[in-house]
Amino acid sequence: MKRIFFAILLAAACSTMVNAQSTEKVDENAPEITFTSTEYDYGVVAVNSDGTRKFEFTNTGKQPLILSNVSASCGCTVVEWAKDPVKPGEKGTITVKYNTAIVGTFQKSIRVFSNAKTSPVMLVIKGEVKPNEPAPHQ
Repeated sequence: MKRIFFAILLAAACSTMVNAQSTEKVDENAPEITFTSTEYDYGVVAVNSDGTRKFEFTNTGKQPLILSNVSASCGCTVVEWAKDPVKPGEKGTITVKYNTAIVGTFQKSIRVFSNAKTSPVMLVIKGEVKPNEPAPHQ
């Protein structure tokens, strides 16, 4: 009998938590970040080539968008972004630089934290760094 009572109590508690989460109000005027693309495929690049790429986004919301933090999944990727608010309808960029001195395939993630309705947003870079071919013998 105690087990049945406990199961009913647990089910009621879970139901209450689900209902509480679904009734949270979303600010319809909040900023929204919309990326042209959330993934960049470098393809095959030579060792020590330029690893800099840009992710472009637009503030499709109704209030200024503020990027509070942009963090890469490892130290081999450096990110830069403007700290100024992006007005509704305006574009911004996040610059990502992968260390192409590291030979091999890679897939790294970048998390973008902001005051947007959807935060964080996950960006992905991937590709393969090939070593330089030795010069042929003559």
